[in-house]
Amino acid sequence: MKDLITRTDIELLVNSFYERVRKDELLSPLFNHVDWPEHLPVMYNFWSSMLLGDQSYQGSPFQKHMPLDIDSRHFQQWLALFTQTVDEHFTGEKADEVKSRARSIAALWQHKKEMYSKN
Repeated sequence: MKDLITRTDIELLVNSFYERVRKDELLSPLFNHVDWPEHLPVMYNFWSSMLLGDQSYQGSPFQKHMPLDIDSRHFQQWLALFTQTVDEHFTGEKADEVKSRARSIAALWQHKKEMYSKN
């Protein structure tokens, strides 16, 4: 296995991850409405910006996710599937970095979602 270092690697990660999500009993219902041909390139840009610094992503992902009925179970499952996908395809510094960033995103979003739900 190699490290996660190119845009093509990002695309493999994103495509493989969302294949898992679409088959997952807990997460798939949240993604039934997704326009995949539109959504996947946005995710390529998001992760490429995070890992490769290409600054191809423009947007505010948190606001788009706020209306979803999600809780800690969803965040935990998202993170588990994401980590499994990375580990299945990649190893190295960037692979470790993307898993760390995913953990941070899940924790931050879960916290924000809980705060949002209280208001």
